[in-house]
Amino acid sequence: MKICVSSTGTDLNAQVDPRFGRCQYFMIVDPDTMEFEAIPNEGIGASSGAGIQAAQTIANKGVDVLISGNVGPNAFQTLSAAGVKSVTGASGTIRDAIEMYLSGKLAETGGATVPGHAGMPQSTPETFAGGGAGMGMGGGRGMGRGGGGRGMGMGMNIPQQVPPQPSTDIDALLKRVDKLEKELEEVKKKVGR
Repeated sequence: MKICVSSTGTDLNAQVDPRFGRCQYFMIVDPDTMEFEAIPNEGIGASSGAGIQAAQTIANKGVDVLISGNVGPNAFQTLSAAGVKSVTGASGTIRDAIEMYLSGKLAETGGATVPGHAGMPQSTPETFAGGGAGMGMGGGRGMGRGGGGRGMGMGMNIPQQVPPQPSTDIDALLKRVDKLEKELEEVKKKVGR
């Protein structure tokens, strides 16, 4: 059996990352020997699809069980389609989470435990959109953060407005899930799973 735990670090004493799709590392552990592999999460900064990418990454590694603090709806669906059990509510160290799962203190979840995009960074009053007319590569028109944008502008610091996330395009999301499930099936066939 292979267990993956969302992690903030690269060893068994690292803390469980409460986010799956945007965790820092995937710790893949053999619970019989406690041998492990730390895999950096390449999708941590993705603007969208981080949960799906994370689920595909660990499914491709032959993981049987995911242990995390939470799992979003897209990640949960992708994991389920790949036959990976999702276990949520974990905290403490990676070693603690595995021991809790093996002793029955953590159980498989039947669905997502957070809404989509829950792990995305939120804007703060300190986050500014650059509006300066600088001489940098971006000509001052980029969406830099204050003077840190490529334009190195001298414009006013205006708090960034975060547009609301559209929730009405369910059909497009369902089509995307279907496409990803088909791709996952193809990958499973290639790896003999």
